Amino acid sequence: MSDVISEYQKWKQQGDDLRLKAKQAMESRFRELLAEAAQIAGEYREDFGTILKPPSPVTVFRYKAHAKTKSKKGGKAKSAGKVDRTQPQLESAPQKPNPKIGRLQHGLATTKRKLEEAKAAGKPTRPLEDKIYEIEDALRLAGQTS
Repeated sequence: MSDVISEYQKWKQQGDDLRLKAKQAMESRFRELLAEAAQIAGEYREDFGTILKPPSPVTVFRYKAHAKTKSKKGGKAKSAGKVDRTQPQLESAPQKPNPKIGRLQHGLATTKRKLEEAKAAGKPTRPLEDKIYEIEDALRLAGQTS
């Protein structure tokens, strides 16, 4: 029975070693490809004067660890240098205003200005009035009153 356990532990250790080597190889290859792509984009810009845009699947790529990819062995112990981001920081400065609300307020002011200009020029104002209503509604939903 102890032979089976020791064989299993040896097999598991070899799997862990192989997994670590594969991870390092993949990370290295990923960095090499990114460096090569950046070099090619630079040469393209120098030679042709325009920016080489990557295809959309590359620009929308965001790696997110899914629940099933997490380690089966409990979570790692957190290092002393890292801050737990799930708990709010009490000693931080006052909360900054929400950028979404700021954009909505700026858009509302701009649209109101355009509405006044359209009224003065005698142009149709219905689309602008509708847009103002939509922005005010979005502000209300965001917890802000105009």
